Amino acid sequence: MATVLLTGFEPFGGESINPSWQAAQALDAVWLDDEVQIRAVQLPCTFADSLQTLEQNISRFKPALVLCLGQAGGRTDLSFEKVAINHIDARIADNAGAQPIDQPVIAQGPAAYFSTLPLKAMLSHLHQAGFAASISYSAGTFVCNQVFYGLMHLLQNQPQVRGGFLHIPYSPAQVLGKQQASMSPELVVQALKVCLPVALQTEQDWLIAGGTLD
Repeated sequence: MATVLLTGFEPFGGESINPSWQAAQALDAVWLDDEVQIRAVQLPCTFADSLQTLEQNISRFKPALVLCLGQAGGRTDLSFEKVAINHIDARIADNAGAQPIDQPVIAQGPAAYFSTLPLKAMLSHLHQAGFAASISYSAGTFVCNQVFYGLMHLLQNQPQVRGGFLHIPYSPAQVLGKQQASMSPELVVQALKVCLPVALQTEQDWLIAGGTLD
């Protein structure tokens, strides 16, 4: 049996919900097929505790793949992050009141890590299934990027485990009366059921044109 570990965050920034956890939680204990089960864990939105919680649950579940989810208000689609940087610059305080500025995620760590997921193959399958999705080249400088960088740093010693990060838009409940993009957690769940098997089964990512011009 193989395990996929999904993580989502607790609410932050004055919100009462976080769609990243709503989507991850909906898939907890779900079987992708006869051999692969998903387990979901909520991470605290704090610089002090998020990586410790992540590491504890990787040790607990021993997953073949880890995908961390995070809320990114203002995003209009499923945004798979390509790169995590070794830099924290918190525009707002985390849920513990901490607001580190211009600090490394890991002291003496490399400047950046790349996702080890086959992002272009995953995107192609999502597009074919009618989902709005893209590759992002900035995961920000808040707790999401810290978790993404910390995950990839941790997996340097576990090269058999694939890892990455997905930012999702606000949920519809968060944008009532506002002119902002949203995506329901239920739609995110459907998209994950499409792309997670691709992530597990694709050994070499597809060599197709992508990237940005700005």
